[in-house]
Amino acid sequence: MPSDQKQPAFVLVRPQMGENIGGAARAMWNFGLDRMRVVAPRDGWPNQKAVTMASGAGRLLDEAQLCADLPEALSDCTYSYATTARARGLTKPVFSPEGAMRDAAARIAAGEKVAVIFGPERAGLENDDVAQANAIITVPVNPEFPSLNLAQCVLLTGYEWRRQASDVPHETVDMTKTEWASGLEIEKLAAHYEERLEAAGFFFPETKAEGMKINLRNLWSRMRLTRADVQMLHGIMRQMVRWKERG
Repeated sequence: MPSDQKQPAFVLVRPQMGENIGGAARAMWNFGLDRMRVVAPRDGWPNQKAVTMASGAGRLLDEAQLCADLPEALSDCTYSYATTARARGLTKPVFSPEGAMRDAAARIAAGEKVAVIFGPERAGLENDDVAQANAIITVPVNPEFPSLNLAQCVLLTGYEWRRQASDVPHETVDMTKTEWASGLEIEKLAAHYEERLEAAGFFFPETKAEGMKINLRNLWSRMRLTRADVQMLHGIMRQMVRWKERG
């Protein structure tokens, strides 16, 4: 059985192609999800094409729960979300994938068992399927082309789950064997350039010199420099001075 029960079950209802089931398994495992339930797959179960497509995520298929119908797949769940790309005329809460997975994380933390329902590739879930869910997930797709591949929909929802279930940084910088330059290092770089540019007569005319120096200091402060950047910029200026002196 899957090792981590603190996650939603992903329910694939009447999937038509083994390749899409395998693709869904890979998408789930990309984001640490391994509770798959398969409802009445068209081409039977197990499915070799699904295994081939799943590649390194084949364990999910080995442990997937095969269900005869949707009520069986939801029998132990206290809350479920149906994914759909079109309005259904049903009075239910409607979530974005982000909002749904935030809600799901809170419910699971409170001890509930949650499922996300995905429909077959051709036309998605039927109204009877959606009616069995507690809420709806819709994606703001192009209205002229609203269809999402099964594995794509699973991937999108899985990504949003991962964001809600773990502390995902929105931006990081790979420092690559260096560190951010300190204020003192930036100050020395600025002084080096100001000194050499002064000697080269750059700050001209005299009436504008002070403003030009301030602009140059402001430039250094706007640039997020690493120690490696600072060393390179010192080296550039030294080489330019040596080249000028040789000339």
